Amino acid sequence: MTHIAFDAFLKESKTFVEEKLVSYANELQCPNVLREAMAYSLEAGGKRLRPLLLFATLQAFGKERNLGVGAACALEMIHTYSLIHDDLPCMDDDDLRRGKPTNHKVFGEAMAVLAGDGLLSYAFQVIMA
Repeated sequence: MTHIAFDAFLKESKTFVEEKLVSYANELQCPNVLREAMAYSLEAGGKRLRPLLLFATLQAFGKERNLGVGAACALEMIHTYSLIHDDLPCMDDDDLRRGKPTNHKVFGEAMAVLAGDGLLSYAFQVIMA
């Protein structure tokens, strides 16, 4: 794969997984404030390295990207859960994540814990679907 082709693969794959994450967030069946807190951090951007590595592995084995979309999104949900919890006052007490106020600064500490826990649980639901 050439450098240009690799850059295109990264850009396309990142866009693909971000669209799927938005779709999964919209499908959440929970109170609106919890859905907003989960989506706030899940859709905050980032490198999306874990899904990209999964897609690259699938491509290396000649498999379609759609085969791993659930797993790719679940990986990102688990990573986002860990970031939300890492930012909490009882841990690093960070004010910013990816250039935005952290989840607990926007939604409160209790809701941030629930949002992180919800993303972790939802990741397993997505994998099992």
